[in-house]
Amino acid sequence: MRSVAPPQAAAARKTRRGVHPWIAAARVLAALVAGYWVAWGSTAFLTLALPMSRPNRVITASLLCFAVWAAAAMYAFAARGTWRAWWVLLAIGGVLYAIALAFGEQAMRP
Repeated sequence: MRSVAPPQAAAARKTRRGVHPWIAAARVLAALVAGYWVAWGSTAFLTLALPMSRPNRVITASLLCFAVWAAAAMYAFAARGTWRAWWVLLAIGGVLYAIALAFGEQAMRP
């Protein structure tokens, strides 16, 4: 004789595991857009802050921005929540860019 499973067991088997597609898409966008914002802000800040000649500062900051973007993308997927990933990355990029704008004339030094 075949036993019939209770309806709760059937419903439990049909539940999806993993992340909802919209949440995954929001994190991918956070990694791309907000990560780019952080990389851009860090490039502007590092062009201001590095103690080298101006061409070397620009080249070094531009090369380091790829590592910053990769770190920001990893944070976007490791953050506790999707909104936290967005606002933390946007805030970090905004602070770095604001510092670079506030002290922009220092970046023009030779």
